[in-house]
Amino acid sequence: MPSKFRPLFNHSGLPKRFTFPFDYEPHPLAQQAAKEVMKDLRNLTSGIHNFQDIGKMFGVLVAYDQVGNLGYLAAFSGKLQCGNYYSYFVPPVFDMLDEEGFYRKGEGQLNQLNEQIRALENDPELRCLKTHYNRSLQDLEFELDEAKANYSTRKTVRKAMRKELAHEERVFELAAVKVAHEKESHYQQYVIKKIKGEIKDLQAQRTNALLPYQKHLKALKEQRKAKSNQLQQQLFEQYNFLNAKGETKNVLDLFGGEVPPAGTGECAAPKLLQFAYQHNFQPIAMAEFWWGNSPKKEIRKHWEFYPACKRKCEPVLGFMLQGLDVDEDPRANIKVKEALETIYEDDDLLVLNKPTEMLSAPGKIAVPNVLDLVKTNYPTATGPLLVHRLDQSTSGIIVIAKDKVTHSALQRQFEERTVKKRYEAQLDGELSTKSGKIELPLRVDLDNRPRQLVDEVHGRPAETYYQVMEVKDGKTRIHFFPVTGRTHQLRVHAAHQDGLNTPILGDDLYGKRADRLHLHAAQLTIVHPKLGEEITFKCDPPF
Repeated sequence: MPSKFRPLFNHSGLPKRFTFPFDYEPHPLAQQAAKEVMKDLRNLTSGIHNFQDIGKMFGVLVAYDQVGNLGYLAAFSGKLQCGNYYSYFVPPVFDMLDEEGFYRKGEGQLNQLNEQIRALENDPELRCLKTHYNRSLQDLEFELDEAKANYSTRKTVRKAMRKELAHEERVFELAAVKVAHEKESHYQQYVIKKIKGEIKDLQAQRTNALLPYQKHLKALKEQRKAKSNQLQQQLFEQYNFLNAKGETKNVLDLFGGEVPPAGTGECAAPKLLQFAYQHNFQPIAMAEFWWGNSPKKEIRKHWEFYPACKRKCEPVLGFMLQGLDVDEDPRANIKVKEALETIYEDDDLLVLNKPTEMLSAPGKIAVPNVLDLVKTNYPTATGPLLVHRLDQSTSGIIVIAKDKVTHSALQRQFEERTVKKRYEAQLDGELSTKSGKIELPLRVDLDNRPRQLVDEVHGRPAETYYQVMEVKDGKTRIHFFPVTGRTHQLRVHAAHQDGLNTPILGDDLYGKRADRLHLHAAQLTIVHPKLGEEITFKCDPPF
């Protein structure tokens, strides 16, 4: 029995199927294993990673070993501060940190090339050459600007003088002045042409002087690129994943020949399954949890369970789980009521109460959605057209335009942020503040759509005002007044540590699952496109 495998005792029962990794409630067996790892982490974390700075995702895999003993394996995602190998955790699929391995040696060669490139770019002689030519060019360009300005000024003066002489009919003087003016003009044009020629010659000299450096720099960069591509290809060749059928597939094949995202295969789940298959273990259940402080951009809570990431893990785990009897994706079997409650209707627009878990518009899977259902009821209308959308899990007011003119007018109001919106929510915790404003810029998490990240550099501005209505029994009822309308804006602003640090009850992406997401679009005020009057729609939350 490998030392990584630890027995599980006094369990209450086995799951019927293996865990669907992208949306799950941890089975009690996996929770039991995770709690044991959490208990051990209190003693293990000293010196191996600074969890106060930034935490880590850990995973557990409950399995039978080769002789039928029930136990669990543990792993961490990525690398811990001090490396890849710890007696408590399964090893990586491939150890990039092995000092004797090709990757570390290749990294060393790349670092040497980087140093050579930096040294050449900062070469004192090269910098001196550039400075000399740049200053000379600046001087000539200044002379050229002065010559052009002088030519323009004198041209105006000459024109005025000839006009005055012609007006006074001083014929002989005018003839002499024209000759003098023509000579002056030709001379000034000659000066301008001469300076332009000097600039062109100097630029050619500069190009010739810099050419040896540029050739050397280009050769070094091409060498670095070739080495980097070779190293990347060699690295991909090491990531060959197993599945429960005993089959093997390379990471490039799993991503259809495209370059996999950085860190693919380094998450806890692939490490655990790879180790289990290599040692003929039978996987039973799995769970991943966060330990330590949250990253600044993401929302991660200490001790809480999280699904596997999608962009890096979905192709890999999709293959590795083949041969196991896996739970169905619970998202594919969400039950929603197809009846849509009408809040308001006239000849131009329709206002509905969208149920929770119903899509606003058609998605990848053919399931009931607001737009299709409305189209069925209005087959001859030039619309209907969605004016805005609500997240799938959010219920409440959604506006439909019956024609394109109304749609355009209403969309303009949303774009110009003149629409007044109020959402009602229940937070999974008690807030001490009564009201305030949250400004956290958001962008999509490319590795884990549709989750959003807080990103001060690349995020789009997102602004929310809030008012606490009631704090009771560990929950907070709150009104949100979003100024912008970013995806998951209220959910992230509620859950993020720099926001309210208290997730919305039932938020399975940024908090904990419950009976539903307790977020409801309760009030909306627009200017009616035809009536020109402000109109407010209200819809009480069902929670």
